[in-house]
Amino acid sequence: MGEGDGGGRAFIELDRVEKVFEVRRRTGLFTRRRHEVRAVDAISFTVARGEMVGYIGPNGAGKSTTIKMLTGILTPSGGRLRVAGIDPARERMRLAHRIGVVFGQRTTLWWDLPLIDSYRLMHRMYRIPDGRYRENLDRCVELLELEDLLNTPVRQLSLGQRMRGDIAAALLHDPEVLYLDEPTIGLDVISKARVRRFLRELNAERGTTVLLTTHDLQDIEQLCSRVMVIDHGRMMYDGPPAGLHEVGRSERTLVVDLEREAPPIVAPPARVVRVEGPRQWLAFPADASAAPLVARIAATYPLVDLSVREPDIESVIATMYAGGAGGAADPEQGGLVADGRANS
Repeated sequence: MGEGDGGGRAFIELDRVEKVFEVRRRTGLFTRRRHEVRAVDAISFTVARGEMVGYIGPNGAGKSTTIKMLTGILTPSGGRLRVAGIDPARERMRLAHRIGVVFGQRTTLWWDLPLIDSYRLMHRMYRIPDGRYRENLDRCVELLELEDLLNTPVRQLSLGQRMRGDIAAALLHDPEVLYLDEPTIGLDVISKARVRRFLRELNAERGTTVLLTTHDLQDIEQLCSRVMVIDHGRMMYDGPPAGLHEVGRSERTLVVDLEREAPPIVAPPARVVRVEGPRQWLAFPADASAAPLVARIAATYPLVDLSVREPDIESVIATMYAGGAGGAADPEQGGLVADGRANS
């Protein structure tokens, strides 16, 4: 247990945390009116040491604002926030040595320098002992497949290569908690798989606490045992990923190309939602396996090609809104919450 943890299980604690921004809007040729924007609205949750938690929601929901408060970049407007027993806004420098942060659309690497030079600079900035630095660097280079990239200037790296480089940089000082803000955005399938595999191993071997924001539900399903949904600054769901699909009644889409035009495919529980010539779109429950459905269609229809499309987070949340007014779901399974705080 690290210094300042207080011996409790909760490693990250938020108690009715708020963040309000004041903006000025033009109301006339020479006049402006002050207006408050509540980016985070009385959010409460705890994350235990070693948990991997997804923190998701549409653009503008308050995800990045929460991450910035957890790192000390922003100061909460109200409520109580602690990471490892530390108030991030008051002791940002002390906390910096215990956290790692990766923002998917920004880099912490030096643009014109070779990747290895950025790592050497971080070695000095964080005052990482030589042996620990070498051990962590070797491990990250091996697992993230960076060996052939170390002497390449960062500006010459692809997005996937740079992202892997950023993740390694965030882990050189052995942080106890890793905040990942859209770490797979824009990555190809192979790069996503590498990043996900690395994060699973990091969590399993070192017990690193991970808080992940993403628009890719596959990131959540493959990495996290718990997911929290935030929208308009309020908590909507806190529970297992499977329960998210259950509450949101989300669906995946099977796109089928047949040899020729045909009547709508009949393959319950899937239903045809669109037909264009020989191509048909079938919706089926997101928590159901696609394999039996594909096998049934292949055995009955002249199949040429197919693909499965995952539900996007925005559609899941929209469905939550439509069906969530009747009350909270079973708190043992996680579910919608009416007061802005998650069931736990």
